[in-house]
Amino acid sequence: MTETALYRKYRPQKFSEVLGQDHIVAVLKSAIAQDNIAHAYIFSGSRGTGKTSVARILARELGTSPSDITEIDAASNTGVDNIRDLNESVNTLPFESKYKVYILDEAHMLSKGAWNALLKTLEEPPAHVIFILATTEPEKIPETVVSRCQTFAFKKPTQKVLKDVVLAITKKEGFTLEPASADLIALLGEGSFRDAQSILQKVMGASKDNKVSLDEVILVTGAPKSELVNDFIRAIAEKNLTLGLQAITQATESSLDLLLYFKLVLHKIRAILLLRNLPSSADKLKEEMTDTDFNFLKNLADQKPSAINSDTLLLLLNNYDLVAKAYLPEMVLELVLTKILMVN
Repeated sequence: MTETALYRKYRPQKFSEVLGQDHIVAVLKSAIAQDNIAHAYIFSGSRGTGKTSVARILARELGTSPSDITEIDAASNTGVDNIRDLNESVNTLPFESKYKVYILDEAHMLSKGAWNALLKTLEEPPAHVIFILATTEPEKIPETVVSRCQTFAFKKPTQKVLKDVVLAITKKEGFTLEPASADLIALLGEGSFRDAQSILQKVMGASKDNKVSLDEVILVTGAPKSELVNDFIRAIAEKNLTLGLQAITQATESSLDLLLYFKLVLHKIRAILLLRNLPSSADKLKEEMTDTDFNFLKNLADQKPSAINSDTLLLLLNNYDLVAKAYLPEMVLELVLTKILMVN
């Protein structure tokens, strides 16, 4: 396998390769076709959603050569002097293109003075200049700047999109990946192409052969074993507080990421409710997990009445964010499990 980072190797190079951002690609392609290009754009969205990739593609689609594309890491160039240097450079004509394109990554990191210095240029930019501001925190960009830019909000890719990407890359790299393994990597990617691809590279790098099993993914990523997650869910179904507390204790003593543990619990309880209320989802869900897991969840879905219901899922969801903030994350799981069993 190549040592090049997968997220760089498989970074989209044209609009047709951009996944999950059809609402943005369609507008940009139409603007180019009609020669209706804005002088400034804001690309906002969580990390790894393709903001910088689309900015580079837009620049290339406008016929801008590499010598006329300038990328600036605003996190390292936050000051007024940095922006003054930029303001001076925009007044020089492009070397060999119609436009000079400036891509400011992590734009929200600019200081107040830097924004003030940039504002004048954004108000009256030279005709040959296009700014693309990429940010994960659009709320930190001054309204005076936002009002002078076209804004595009990048969506997090769905788990299915990430899974498809993982499987496609695996095939190109000469590896085989179990569907359940791809599904776990997609879940761990948390809506980021870059994170999912980085996890995949770590897993493939650690594999003894070209066949990546679910156990290998669990071992490399430190994800909790399926049985440990299932015990928490079984505790709810059987109203067995001791079993649930033992599962939480074991997860804690194994130094597992309890937020990830909680996420996998939510993922499986959602699957139970889908199997119970939307039978047509069975085939799709079966592809996403091992036979053992599917049979476990299907059996719980067939139980009526059940403590595993929409109220239970809502209670879990309402406490999910608390795990990351709690001094003792395991306490959140212990309390929510106790509350669920008291209610049911």
